[in-house]
Amino acid sequence: MRTAFLLSVCSLILAALPSTAQQASSLSSEVRQFVKVDAPVIALTHVKVIDGTGVRARADQTVVIAGDKIQTVGDAASITVPPNAKVLDLPGYSVIPGLVMMHEHLFYAAGLPRNPDGSPAQPIMLKEVGFSFPRLYLAGGVTSMRTAGSLEPYADLNIKQLIDAGKMPGPKIDVTGPYLEGPHSFFTQMHFLTGPDDARRLVDYWADQGVTSFKAYMNITRSELGVAIEEAHKRHIKVTGHLCSVTQTEAAQLGIDDLEHGPMFVDTEFVPGKKPDQCPDGKAALGSLLKEDVDGPAVQKMMHTLIDRHVAVTSTLPVFELDVPGRPPLRKQVLDSMLPQAEISYLQARSSRPLPEMATLFKKELQFEHEFVKAGGLLLAGCDPTGMGGDLAGFGDQREVELLVEAGFTPEEAIHIATANGAEYEAQLQHIGTIAPGKQADLVLIHGDPSANINDIEKVDTVFKDGVGYDSQKLMESVRGTVGLF
Repeated sequence: MRTAFLLSVCSLILAALPSTAQQASSLSSEVRQFVKVDAPVIALTHVKVIDGTGVRARADQTVVIAGDKIQTVGDAASITVPPNAKVLDLPGYSVIPGLVMMHEHLFYAAGLPRNPDGSPAQPIMLKEVGFSFPRLYLAGGVTSMRTAGSLEPYADLNIKQLIDAGKMPGPKIDVTGPYLEGPHSFFTQMHFLTGPDDARRLVDYWADQGVTSFKAYMNITRSELGVAIEEAHKRHIKVTGHLCSVTQTEAAQLGIDDLEHGPMFVDTEFVPGKKPDQCPDGKAALGSLLKEDVDGPAVQKMMHTLIDRHVAVTSTLPVFELDVPGRPPLRKQVLDSMLPQAEISYLQARSSRPLPEMATLFKKELQFEHEFVKAGGLLLAGCDPTGMGGDLAGFGDQREVELLVEAGFTPEEAIHIATANGAEYEAQLQHIGTIAPGKQADLVLIHGDPSANINDIEKVDTVFKDGVGYDSQKLMESVRGTVGLF
């Protein structure tokens, strides 16, 4: 069985060629097995539409899909359904745009060997899960995503190619290059920059290989980051960062495009005596953030520096929720997706990692994100499926939208952040991110009403990508018990 599996994988890789969006007739059998709805013209009638613009949901709508595009959207009573359409009459269902998520990965961080004190044993080697995660992303309603940092960039690029060629199920992927990281990283799979020239070489090389974004990491210096941003911008490529040695304000001044996780989780500029280009002790950073008031002058100054310099912030609330005692709610589908050993590892970590101060920090970040948007900032959404292992692809993205509502956004506003804002950042808003005639038919059909109960976003029935409807439950079942293995 193992040999047959390996031969199947090899044949897929050899068959993969770059491709544009395809209808189900040109998809491989590996992908077609998950196709639930396939017709030249499809009409979704009597649905509630949450269109991704942030306006209130509209009841009793009809959405007509022709090929890979949305043809018509409007009141069911006034829309004439084409006579050749495959009609799905769907009272009690809602349609939202496909999620466009901006902090995703194709590797899994749980189940690491640990020392007696609970710390990860060195060297830390994270597992690429390029089989299970693309399926779970698509099953969860993610039709476009950015890998916010790659540990195996060749694998990520090849997976993107397989998906684009119709050889493998999954979302459209913006592949981020290898982490732009300095020395002293925890992660053995990362390249450690030796200076600005090395940063320039790395950006040039991987841009030539086809990556479409970059992510700076915790131990990069200001000079290395500045050169990386300059070189990436020459190629019209954006740079984001999960930073520590460089502060949020310093990164904004250098021209960074986006900052990951939210400042109230990771910003180090409030640490007393912070030394330039050095990542301070984690306890000192945590303590400094706990002391800061979101409405205080220091945080407000940083917030408005980001807004004035057009720096986006990517919310990744689910991965930090893992550190809040008693959270998140256990979800059977998430546990069922895990390798048994990965499930045990997650549940053990969850029960033995009380960090009561994280509840305070979590509330601060919720407040920051809400105020950042109300002040004019561009907030993106992602799940960052890392941490102790309970934040999985797809499921975590749904949880991110739920947590945005907890932060004070309406369901429609939260869905706007997770769809249109990501499309805007990716310069794809003319194609994806909202439900409108002429746009790609990237849609999520939900059995319920997320505008009334945001938790209904978990009730995904069918995910349309380029006009082809994929069965969410079949995709999830296909990776049952495998996350953490492949």
